[in-house]
Amino acid sequence: MDLHSNLHANLNSYGLKPLDFNATETSQAGGINRREFIMTSLAIGFALASNPIMAQAIRTDDNGLIAGEVSVPVADGSMPAYRAMPKKGKNLPVILVVQEIFGVHEHIKDVCRRFAKLGYLAIAPELFGRQGDVSKMTDIGEILSKVVSKVPDEQVFSDLDATVAYVKTTGKVNMNKLATVGFCWGGRTVWLYAAHNPNIKTGVAYYGLLNGMKSDIKANDPVDIGSTIKAPILGLYASQDSFIKPEVIEQMQGELEKSGSGSEIVVFPNVSHGFYADYRPTYNKTAADYSWQLTRDWLKKHGA
Repeated sequence: MDLHSNLHANLNSYGLKPLDFNATETSQAGGINRREFIMTSLAIGFALASNPIMAQAIRTDDNGLIAGEVSVPVADGSMPAYRAMPKKGKNLPVILVVQEIFGVHEHIKDVCRRFAKLGYLAIAPELFGRQGDVSKMTDIGEILSKVVSKVPDEQVFSDLDATVAYVKTTGKVNMNKLATVGFCWGGRTVWLYAAHNPNIKTGVAYYGLLNGMKSDIKANDPVDIGSTIKAPILGLYASQDSFIKPEVIEQMQGELEKSGSGSEIVVFPNVSHGFYADYRPTYNKTAADYSWQLTRDWLKKHGA
């Protein structure tokens, strides 16, 4: 499959046609390759590869919020992140918002503000910052092959750990109410990070890939560790998702039953991958609104 030629011709096909997320992958020998961040600040607006932006794209204001870019200390420098939280209040529950393949662009920032309006401190670290600036890439194939496939899972876990440490230093949060919500690539990460960090209270994974991404820098797929997850995670999936086959969802459900975590998967009928992404043609308002209510209820039910 020629990702570059096929997707450059029709960028909006993302979410509607199958992709090989490991096409032309070149791995980093020895696991995490610590190096300077390519991105020292977050992208402005939407990622170029997500254009054209659909008219229904939601814009949440920051009235009553403290919202904007922050710098998270990590072992090899500083990682940019977007943080939003209420101006007033303390002992705030925390949401780690984990990005799609387009990085921390306007949609992910808006999701942070949506959570902040509900009383959370929501923070989205730029987890691709060492490997490349995906916001400036117009070709989804290039994003996948040059950046996404080269990001080690251990690096992601370390950066999320650093983000948790950062929010703890604010003195405004209740670390007993730590949750994570992710989309697509970030949805996959939610499952894996819940297994990695025992302090995760709960989480929600929107259409996160469940298999097919293992490599020497990605030790496991979610189906491999589903039975070991202790936190209750809600998976929100699409029946017409070209990336995630029904039998793989069933396999993951079986693993989660073994875990005793209380995790569940909901499959929305007649929608595609990316149904929550209001800026893309895959958006489905009915499914998005219902999934958002399920997300809110799930987080509250499970102590976040």
